[in-house]
Amino acid sequence: MPIFESIRVALNMIWSQKLKSGFSVVGVFMGVTFLIAVWTMVEGMNRYMQDGFSNLLGANTFQVRRYPEFQAGDVTRDTWLTWRRRPLLTYNDARALEAGFRTPVQTAWESDRDADVEYRGKVASDIRIITATADYFDVRAWRIEEGRAFSPQEVQTGAPVLVVGQELANRLFGDLDPLGREVKIHGIPYRIIGVVESQGNLFGLSLDKFAVTTAFAPAKRFVNPPNTIDILLVRAPNQEDMLTAMSEAEAIMRSRRGLRPAQENNFSVETADSILKLWERINAILLMALPGLVLISLVVGGIVIMNIMLMSVAERTREIGIRKSLGARRRDIRRQFLVESGTLAVVGASLGILTGLAMAKLVEAVTPMPASVAPISIAVAVVLGGGVGVAAGVYPASRAARLDPIDAMRD
Repeated sequence: MPIFESIRVALNMIWSQKLKSGFSVVGVFMGVTFLIAVWTMVEGMNRYMQDGFSNLLGANTFQVRRYPEFQAGDVTRDTWLTWRRRPLLTYNDARALEAGFRTPVQTAWESDRDADVEYRGKVASDIRIITATADYFDVRAWRIEEGRAFSPQEVQTGAPVLVVGQELANRLFGDLDPLGREVKIHGIPYRIIGVVESQGNLFGLSLDKFAVTTAFAPAKRFVNPPNTIDILLVRAPNQEDMLTAMSEAEAIMRSRRGLRPAQENNFSVETADSILKLWERINAILLMALPGLVLISLVVGGIVIMNIMLMSVAERTREIGIRKSLGARRRDIRRQFLVESGTLAVVGASLGILTGLAMAKLVEAVTPMPASVAPISIAVAVVLGGGVGVAAGVYPASRAARLDPIDAMRD
């Protein structure tokens, strides 16, 4: 029997014996559904994390700060207390770093705290108030959509001006133009001179709930202790210069802190890559667990298919005897049953692919995480599904092929 005829017979059998066929494909269906859905969501999460954190810190950008902003793995209480005892980053540290870089870089200071912003009795709560230097927007790669950024002269004089995020502008002013309007932070008036282009969100949290004022504005009194900052941001033209600048920053800070060669840093130098280490560890665990979970489902599916095919051999003993008496060879019988079991598995895999993609798209629709479909995952699912079907059909096919035609026709 030609292979296409065998496939047609297998499809007819699936259609005519829907319940039995349903039990045959359910194991493969579940395994492939899980494979596609999880693989797709993990790929989407990878893209989401990389894009989100890269945008959060900026390309070719690193930060010098007191202790890591994000920690990969568990941080013990002793480690946390050690970090808290580290000296604060000072104005003089920041100036020494800016003067000490031999690599061409842009730098900016940043400090922040949450506070309320008030406009004519309307209050926007939990707004991130940032005090920064003039190059802050360039280093962060934030585009000013309306108005302008503040100037170095405004920074030096501590001018009470604000550049706000989209969410704050919408919450306080709605359809009104925010430029030139006066808001109050801790009772002190600030004039809005610019609005930053929307930064989107990360994990469903808005990145537009902020207001940036000059580094020496009155806000510095509640943001940080005197003469201290939270972060020095450094942006290099390319990846190679960034790595060089990071080494320079570490050397300058170790020299300023009087650290001996054997002593650990009492400051942190971070990039977006170091921030992503936490996700990379989670991702590695998922990718290690995924093959095992899929394999269990596929093995169960293969066992079910093998048992169904054995039942099929028993039910079709007379048919096999007639075909052998008419000249069918052992390999013809073996091929027919292998094709039937493989077809069952491929049908289950195809349904699993469609269901897995639908699940991934559902997650994308109800969460901020994108669904990134990897073509290789579909190919792997089809190959695994068909392979399981063929492997599960080997024993039933061999048993059918060994039947004696005379004994088979008597049954």
